Amino acid sequence: MYDSFNRKINYLRISVTDRCNFRCTYCMPEEGVPLMSHHDILSFDEIVELTRLAVSKGIDKVRITGGEPLVRKGIVSLVKMLADIDGIKDLSMTTNGALLPKFAYDLKNAGLNRVNISLDAMDSQRFSEITRSGNLDEVLKGIDSADEAGLLPIKLNCVIKENSLEKDALAVKAFAEKRGFQVRFIHEMSLADGSFSVVEGGEGGHCGICNRLRLSADGQLFPCLFSDIGYSIRELGGEEALNLALKNKPKSGTTSVGHEFYNIGG
Repeated sequence: MYDSFNRKINYLRISVTDRCNFRCTYCMPEEGVPLMSHHDILSFDEIVELTRLAVSKGIDKVRITGGEPLVRKGIVSLVKMLADIDGIKDLSMTTNGALLPKFAYDLKNAGLNRVNISLDAMDSQRFSEITRSGNLDEVLKGIDSADEAGLLPIKLNCVIKENSLEKDALAVKAFAEKRGFQVRFIHEMSLADGSFSVVEGGEGGHCGICNRLRLSADGQLFPCLFSDIGYSIRELGGEEALNLALKNKPKSGTTSVGHEFYNIGG
């Protein structure tokens, strides 16, 4: 699939829930957010139907996101359903890692290839301050579990304020190098202000080569993170939503006030 700017679109990010067991300062307010009703959230069958259609048109890379995807009941079953779609070359997940000790081996056996794990600090107190409810030891155990299960390569996502020379970022980098993991430094962004930049160590934020579409947990197909353009797969059907998302994918991001990181997956 190609958009109107001749960018090859082969990457679908799927948010399976807006719920999360952390309250990271850069993602949501401390008191939490109004949550989608269960009725509004896509069923596994709806997710798989849209994904199968997208794969038939050229999508070959799929990432499961949230919220925190591992809090979605039955998530291992969804991974298996997606892994069974012929044509997906790379099936991955972004997670905060806290629940990986419980799920890592089952996810691998279900067909998940690899994980990106959020890790913003190596100091327990700093980690607690940033996540508000996270426990660093649990996340480190989750990283170990993913490594042992073979969810490789493990990539660590580290949010930074100014640059990757910040104290917390350097500590995460040192940990990654010691363990043989990759690290991606993501500048703190604002959807409403339109502030974003290229991810260090990754391709995110580079509009000229953007190859992705995003499916929200309630069925909106977004062609751009920093835009309020979206198409309901329930109202329009998957075919029409995909066609419109491709046709109207903007040349570059601007701003968005219609969604947040916790419900579109970043």
